[in-house]
Amino acid sequence: MKRRNFIQKSTIAGGALLISGWKSWASFQNEKYTVNDISDFSKRLKPLGRILELDGYYVWGCSPIVAPDGKVHVFFSRWSSSKGMGGWINSSEIAHAVADQPDGPYYNIETILAPRGEGYFDGTTCHNPHIQYIDGKYFLFYIGNSNRKTNTKRIAVATSESLNGPWERPDQPLLEVGEKGAWDDHCTSNPSFIKHPNGQYWLYYKAWNDEEYMNPVNPKIRGNRKYGLAIAENPEGPYLRYSENPIIDYSSFGNNRQLEDGNVFMENGKFYMLARDMGRFDHEVGIILESDDGIHWSEPKISYFGVSHYIDQAPKPTHLSKYGRFERPQILVQNGKPTHLFVTTQGGKFESSSPFVFKID
Repeated sequence: MKRRNFIQKSTIAGGALLISGWKSWASFQNEKYTVNDISDFSKRLKPLGRILELDGYYVWGCSPIVAPDGKVHVFFSRWSSSKGMGGWINSSEIAHAVADQPDGPYYNIETILAPRGEGYFDGTTCHNPHIQYIDGKYFLFYIGNSNRKTNTKRIAVATSESLNGPWERPDQPLLEVGEKGAWDDHCTSNPSFIKHPNGQYWLYYKAWNDEEYMNPVNPKIRGNRKYGLAIAENPEGPYLRYSENPIIDYSSFGNNRQLEDGNVFMENGKFYMLARDMGRFDHEVGIILESDDGIHWSEPKISYFGVSHYIDQAPKPTHLSKYGRFERPQILVQNGKPTHLFVTTQGGKFESSSPFVFKID
């Protein structure tokens, strides 16, 4: 296949939007990936642009939901730009905003969950929200820590009768770490939730263990991230670990290959997981897996490419080490169908980070 020219360019905040057909997308990547590597999902994505570029903040992990009145509500992490990118681990808060459509503009921005201080499991950070409407109530899954380090990261859930709060959060995490020596004895992190068709409540989570963290294969990527499943009969728990965890483990492929930011959703009776690739292809693309039962997953395919595939960006600022890739995929579902993909990326007009929205055709 020969590379085709992009057929249109238009200016958006943070870069020039590139609109191209599937043949352009495939041929644009053919030096790195084969056609079989690329998912049908990637062909459905239409880039809309950045949202929530906030002066003075890094914005990360944006989870969307539609209210009964049709407004789009998002829940996202943010922290002061003065902290740098590393501020997520020691000073992140969770904020809420509203828009008339998925690509904004967003208004009524307010903090809803902030670190609670000494003595709380979320005393030093509140991060990576994941919003769900379950059985007539809103559940805001998130992670907190109590010592500004990863070994106290724990999954929790806040609840409310309204997307506008108030939010009630517990004094204890929703899912603690595994027993010493287990694959998940270091942390529980990055929750994704579905109500299973069988009526159970399934919580997917990322974890790794102390041994891999303390003695990493790659000092730049400490630990090997795997995915587990915990199941409950009530959305507020207790959650019991699936006996065959971890359900996704790429460590056997060598070179510390792994994945993170898994987000599970259903379409046409199938389970899908979007995630950030960490070595099966490279560290630039997203991946998508599919499953008939939510436990046994296919080999990954590319779900979306790096940022430069969709927008023209300024040269990489020296302080942004994750520049050029999308992370934290979250799906907006409307009437049972995925309609938009929300991701997050570094850069933009404030040289920090902000969410980015795709329409799913």
